[in-house]
Parts: sequence; structure tokens; C-alpha cells
Amino acid sequence: MDPVTQGALGAAAAEAIAPRSRTPWAGVLGGLAGMAADLDVLIQSPTDPLLFLQYHRQVTHSLSFIPVGGLLCALVAYPFVRRWLSFGRVFSFCLAGYATHGLLDGCTSYGTQLLWPFSDARVAWNVVSVVDPLVTVPLLALVVVAAWRRRPALARVACGWVVLYLLVGLVQRERAEAFGLSVAEARGHVPASLAAKPAFGNLLLWKIFYEYDGRYYVDAARMGPEPRSFGGESAPALDLARDLPWLREGTTQAGDVGRFRWFSDGFLARDPEHADRVIDVRYSVVPNRIDALWGIELDPAAGPDAHARFFTSREVTPEDRSAILRMLGVGGGRAPGASGGRP
Repeated sequence: MDPVTQGALGAAAAEAIAPRSRTPWAGVLGGLAGMAADLDVLIQSPTDPLLFLQYHRQVTHSLSFIPVGGLLCALVAYPFVRRWLSFGRVFSFCLAGYATHGLLDGCTSYGTQLLWPFSDARVAWNVVSVVDPLVTVPLLALVVVAAWRRRPALARVACGWVVLYLLVGLVQRERAEAFGLSVAEARGHVPASLAAKPAFGNLLLWKIFYEYDGRYYVDAARMGPEPRSFGGESAPALDLARDLPWLREGTTQAGDVGRFRWFSDGFLARDPEHADRVIDVRYSVVPNRIDALWGIELDPAAGPDAHARFFTSREVTPEDRSAILRMLGVGGGRAPGASGGRP
């Protein structure tokens, strides 16, 4: 998730185990340790644009690395706080904060290699958006008050709030997947795979995507008491022989397509507007569109050792905001493709 939420949850975990007199120290150390795992974003290469995709949310985010990560954070922090805290106390606060990071990231849809080095599977429980003010604001407020008032009990309430919110997300995900399956069945489709993930910043609006007969279908659903679907777009699943016939097996660009396929859990398509771009259909600004936030751009004229270029496209237009608000039921008008109740 975003650094603020990661730091706040790390602080809450450390404060929850701290003596009252050490609560502020626990908040600072746990907060910094809770963000430390994301230092892996520094692993980049000017010649290999996809290198960061391999290593972000890998080693530093794995369950097996938690004791090491906590220890490294404690070793860095201890010289600055040795006058007030023992090393054991510093280590316990850093360990508690660091332990929250990978698990919280696993609750998002981006994918986290929690089981590395035993598996490179990307765990994505799809129960919360990477940014969600409804979980972050109460968490941060409770953490600050817990440190200010020296009340570890409030930090435990903060941890409980996060767990409760994630459980609500789990229920919403199950509802969204079941609703998405009913949408597909109403079209006469039997999906080969189907998933749902929360739209940006909330647990009410969900993106549902599935594969059927060589195509990906993308819909949005507002999962209130009465679910409402918003029919979306579809695109052919990537077929290298059909979509990129010039791409030779064994070249670096072909290898980059394989790496991007692993990162995207196989949900790849050719960009409908750019013939030499491959996109991840799981993510878009408006949840019922195939308008990828990122992808790779290939070059037919490149040499056999040239890498693909990674690109991002995260512009949010006023029209995008209006479409999302209408799907959420905020503002006037009817969202395109909307249908109420069961499809």
C-alpha cells in the first residue's frame, strides 16, 4: 500500500506491544520499519527497465525476511536512540513494524512474493486498494493519539480497525466475484478465470475481469446492498504469433514479454491503440475500461539484445472522475452500461 498507511500500521503494531512510557518511541521506530521494505524500489537498471518489477515486493517483502529486516532496521536506528532504549527494545519495535509490511501489501492486488525464496508466486488477496483513505485516516489518527497520550490500547484498536476493514474487503471481494460470475453467465460465458479487485480508494466499486474463449472481458460493479453492474470493454488475449509475428523467440524482448506475463498473472493484451505495446488489462483508471495504467513497448527494429520499454499512463481526466463518481452513485446522470440487480 501507500507509504503513509504502511508507516502508520507499522507504528500501530509497535505501539501495541510497548510500555506506556515508550509508546512515542515505538511509534517512530515501528513507523520507519513499517516503510523500510519499500527501499527495494532502488533496485533499478538503466538498461533493463523491467528489473524493478522482478525485485519490488520480493526479498524485502517475504515472510522469511521479516527477522532480517527487523534486525537491519534496529541496527540502523539503535545508535540514534541508545541513550533512551535498549537494543532489545529497539529490535522488538522494529520487528513488529517491519512484520506488517509484506502482509499488508499481500492484501492489495499488485502481487507480493510472500513465500520467497521457496516460491516466486505473487500473492494478491485483492481485499483493499493500494490507496484507501477509509482505512488510512482512522488508523493514522489512532496512532498519533496513542503516541501523544501514551495509550498502547489505542494502538491495539488501530490494528483491530485495519483487520476489520480487511475482513470487510474480503466479504466484498467474494460478493464481487460471485456477481461477476453471474454477469458472465448471463452472456453465455463460462470464464476460464475470473477475479475482482477494488477500484481506487474504496470497497464499494469493484473491477471484475475474466477470460472466455480467448478474450478478456472487463466490467465494473457497485457492491452495495443491491449490486449494480456497469458493462465494460473486451479485448483479445495476447497471442504472440498473431499480434507480434515479428518477435523472435530467444530475443531479449521476447524474454521481457515472458517477465511481464509473470508480473501480470497472464492478463496480457495488445494495446488497441498502439500495435507494438503489450498491456496489463487488470488495471485502469475507470474500472470498466481496458485503458491500462502500464505496459511494455516493443520495437520491431531493435537488436536481439535490446530490452522492451516499460511505460505508465496514469492521467485522470475530468471525464474519468465523472464516470467513477456516477458509478459510485455520486452526482447526477446514469453511468454508461449500468444495470441494476442481478444481470
